[in-house]
Amino acid sequence: MFEQVSKAPADPILGLTEAFNAEPRAEKVNLGVGVFKNEDGITPILNTVKKAEQRLLHDEATKSYLAISGFADYGYQVQRLLFGEGHNIITSQLAQTAQTPGGTGALRVAGEFMASKLGVNNIWVSNPTWANHGSVFTAAKLEVKSYRYYDKATQGLDFEGMLQDLKQVPKGDAVLLHGCCHNPTGIDPTAEQWQAIAQVAAENGFVVLFDFAYQGFAKGVVEDAEGLRILADKIPEILIASSFSKNFGLYNERVGAFTLVAKTAEVAADAFSQVKTVIRANYSNPPAHGAKVAAVILADDELRAEWLEELKAMRVHIRNLRELFVKALAEQGVKQDFSFIEQQNGMFSFTGLSKEQVATLKQDYAIYMVDSGRINVAGLSSKNMAYVCKAIAAVL
Repeated sequence: MFEQVSKAPADPILGLTEAFNAEPRAEKVNLGVGVFKNEDGITPILNTVKKAEQRLLHDEATKSYLAISGFADYGYQVQRLLFGEGHNIITSQLAQTAQTPGGTGALRVAGEFMASKLGVNNIWVSNPTWANHGSVFTAAKLEVKSYRYYDKATQGLDFEGMLQDLKQVPKGDAVLLHGCCHNPTGIDPTAEQWQAIAQVAAENGFVVLFDFAYQGFAKGVVEDAEGLRILADKIPEILIASSFSKNFGLYNERVGAFTLVAKTAEVAADAFSQVKTVIRANYSNPPAHGAKVAAVILADDELRAEWLEELKAMRVHIRNLRELFVKALAEQGVKQDFSFIEQQNGMFSFTGLSKEQVATLKQDYAIYMVDSGRINVAGLSSKNMAYVCKAIAAVL
């Protein structure tokens, strides 16, 4: 029977890493997968994570199942990070949070909740968007449509096109918005643009799903939540998928959260009871370790302050790499203007390289990136910068 099953194509991102790992050439560079790397090419464990783990090792008394929605204090800490201490959404209990297996798990929960409980048929995502969004929402029985986002001519945000498309989204459909560090382009709306987006959402009445995987990687944890908080002030109902993979370096612990915001505490509780039925039929209840680590750090003032400094160091490192990348390309004689890379946020950047140029970089130089030309800037370092830029100059 199994011989009837055809081989699936490799995942565009994770499959790229598999190919990279099998690459025999010593001088090879992986700019594909979205993980932070330090100057030595290592994805480090944060010092605060180590301290929290030591505390858990000493104090933890059981490995029993968590509740369907996960560890209670984790949910509270997630909300503090999203909305800020003392926000009305928290004090009035307008939000309910479920701990999920990563941000991807949160997106899947959101998709199934919208399709099975809200009667949503269509979800609109930016063009382009994260490669796995389409698969996640299609699996949740949603039809995926797109709105304009990236302007190839200016290598910036096509905000007028985006707004025009959002105005056409009917009530009852869902719209996915990237919180910050847009994956794959690195281009984010300004505060004024978020105000306009929120106004359209309020007028049209579509369901907003806010994908927030990189809080703290653009400007800071408070600054990066600006778009979400603007939306929360304008519209009474929001779904949020958030992740601690990047900002805590907890990639393989799969630490995510699904948060539902409603008009009243009673409505939030009732709707969330249906979210829990979706979770129960899927993974039943979440893993504990990573979420407990994050909760310990966020609840302790000293650890939280240290974590914010560690997060700042990662953010500054990526910002410095962007500047060095632009400078190094110019030093290699590249005439094309790449200054837009310095204006983008987070780990990702659309380079403007064609699919053919990407293929040549892989074949001739063992430099791996996804076909769209998106790169993970954190895959660069002072050790490989000249090699990568020389190769790019050659294919240009």
